[in-house]
Amino acid sequence: MNSIPAWLDEVRWNADGLVPAIAQDAASRAVLTLAWMNRDALKLTADTGEAHYWSRSRARLWRKGESSGHVQRVREVRLDCDRDAILLVVEQVGGIACHTGRGRCFFRRLDAGAWRDVEPVLKDPKAIYGDG
Repeated sequence: MNSIPAWLDEVRWNADGLVPAIAQDAASRAVLTLAWMNRDALKLTADTGEAHYWSRSRARLWRKGESSGHVQRVREVRLDCDRDAILLVVEQVGGIACHTGRGRCFFRRLDAGAWRDVEPVLKDPKAIYGDG
């Protein structure tokens, strides 16, 4: 018996077996973050209703909010027309999606030839993750 759902085979995984995944706030429609998923992360996301990703830097699966408490509850999982990008429509618990303590990861804007931080830190990352 095959435990891998057939719908996973419809995703066009890159050479590393990953697909980019955009998390979008269900209420505001703001783009919160871009992360990567492998098959296990996408299956866990669909099975649990909470966003799971593949950390390229740590080379491991992780559940969004596992250390911060800022879980992403998934309302919808969508696949784009080329089948090579995932959109997660989520409820962002605690209103913080970024490890910098901001509401979303896209807090820098190109302004007069330089990147400027244009969104506030909502909570000090040391208060979220500790000093380590």
